[in-house]
Amino acid sequence: MLEVKNLNKSYVNGAGRYPVLKDVSLKINKGEFVAVMGPSGSGKTTLLNCISCFIPHDSGSVRLGDLELSNLNEQKLAKVRNQKLGFVFQDFMLLDGLSVRENICLPQIIAGKPVAQMEAKSEKFCQMFGIDKIMDKYPAEISGGEKQRTAVARALMNNPYVILADEPTGNLDSKSAKAVIDAFLQAKRQVEATIFMVTHDSYAASFCDRVIVLKDGKIYREVVRRGARGEFMNELLDILRSLGGDGDDLA
Repeated sequence: MLEVKNLNKSYVNGAGRYPVLKDVSLKINKGEFVAVMGPSGSGKTTLLNCISCFIPHDSGSVRLGDLELSNLNEQKLAKVRNQKLGFVFQDFMLLDGLSVRENICLPQIIAGKPVAQMEAKSEKFCQMFGIDKIMDKYPAEISGGEKQRTAVARALMNNPYVILADEPTGNLDSKSAKAVIDAFLQAKRQVEATIFMVTHDSYAASFCDRVIVLKDGKIYREVVRRGARGEFMNELLDILRSLGGDGDDLA
């Protein structure tokens, strides 16, 4: 579904070149919910931005299905981002002048899909995520958790290969964060959604199938959930503490 091979990325300033990602390789299978964690500066967000080609990588390969993304021009990349990738951001990225329903429909509006089709699909997702009663409200009128569930619904509209989520619970209280994680889990169960999430929150990560831990731009550990969620969360906390910090404060 998503395969990254030998990915390298450096930033250059006046003093020299600073490597951020160092020979990173990973694979995300269809229907998996995978998180990336690690200390500040470990390369988590840079990895996500390289996968989506919002920033170019220096070398390596990013394959989405049978597409090699680094071979595509900007016009083709824009089409891939609309039709084959879904995005969920920490700050929601909803359009204030559009209703919840219209925000959710936006990817299909851009793709030129029939109105009846997009409205039926948006209603299905709103019911799935418990936001059907706010479909005609605007972002300023709803809570942070409702905004993020709206963003999850929008990300699913074009049946993407993968949803890329960047700190999706970072601006939410614990109750709203749980509602968003529940939305991801529902999407995984009901439509076989594939989710790749960058997070500093070990609680959110403990619901995932796997967690990839980055350190200094390299994959430090890969942890598979095999038992109870609470045990998995404690295992993640122990790993993150060993890297220096309390786990949930590692941005």
